[in-house]
Amino acid sequence: MRGSGHCKWFNVRMGFGFISMTSQEGNPLATPVDVFVHQSKLYMEGFRSLKEGEAVAFTFKKSAKGLETIRVTGPGGGPCIGSERRPKGKTVQKRKPKGDRCYNCGGIDHHAKECTLPPQPKKCHYCQSIAHMIASCPHKTAPQHLPTTSQGRLEADPQPSTSSIPQEGRSEASECGACLPQEASSSRSPEELGRKGPSIQKRKKT
Repeated sequence: MRGSGHCKWFNVRMGFGFISMTSQEGNPLATPVDVFVHQSKLYMEGFRSLKEGEAVAFTFKKSAKGLETIRVTGPGGGPCIGSERRPKGKTVQKRKPKGDRCYNCGGIDHHAKECTLPPQPKKCHYCQSIAHMIASCPHKTAPQHLPTTSQGRLEADPQPSTSSIPQEGRSEASECGACLPQEASSSRSPEELGRKGPSIQKRKKT
């Protein structure tokens, strides 16, 4: 079946739209009929699309979804004009390529073997000074980190334990500990010692 009409609307990003058919097989229609159109059915070069209100001629068929175009051209059978709109894509910023650096002069457009300058003195990689190397650079100060525990708190100084007492002090303490029972026993009265001591049985005289 053949029809003619104009583009009702067309989504250039999705690639489809609808044609408002005003004439079928050369006979004008009292009420325009919408016909689905896909960009793959358009006869034109380059980016395929339709401009809103653009006059078109087409062949179509009836499907389960409704009326669909088979081929869409201009009114005289020529290519469609198309829309001036283009889908907006994401702008991708290209990264600048990291070129190899010359180890002699520091240039990035050539290598050391291609350098035209004479051998340059070695420089500090931190401050670019030729008076010293990076190992002895005075401008590079390494941060001092305090020892921390697994939870990030500062470790407290360990409390002195009894194991840190010198050997002499422990020997004196042991000697004093040995003296304590003797002092305690000497503080008892002779009567207490006599009562608690072993009883001696006197032999009877015969």
